Amino acid sequence: MSAPEPAPVELLVCTTCKRRQPADPDAPRPGSLLHEAVRAHGLPEGVRLVPVECLSACSSGCSVALRGPGRWTYVYGNLDETTGAPILAEGARAYRDAPDGLVPWRERPEHFRKNCIARIPPMEALK
Repeated sequence: MSAPEPAPVELLVCTTCKRRQPADPDAPRPGSLLHEAVRAHGLPEGVRLVPVECLSACSSGCSVALRGPGRWTYVYGNLDETTGAPILAEGARAYRDAPDGLVPWRERPEHFRKNCIARIPPMEALK
């Protein structure tokens, strides 16, 4: 008998993040470049990449969120569009494998340990 498949999770990437840089109206935003880098790098099975406009974490851009049903949601920031894709793939795998989304601190990528903007309880926990 095989192990049950983990519940699907989403990695939301803010495509409008400027990473505290002046915006050249003709250049792609760093957040959009990060989204494309993650798409090209790939994510673990069971993790869906979702582009979003503005996570309101502008002072900590580039920013992302990990969420899933019955799980804690995390918002992470200060990602670099040129180096962030492997970090996000590693973090998304750990998040996917944690049934409640609570990845033990030592099992998180180092960037996640130092750049958590918010941790939001699952809606089910608030009932």
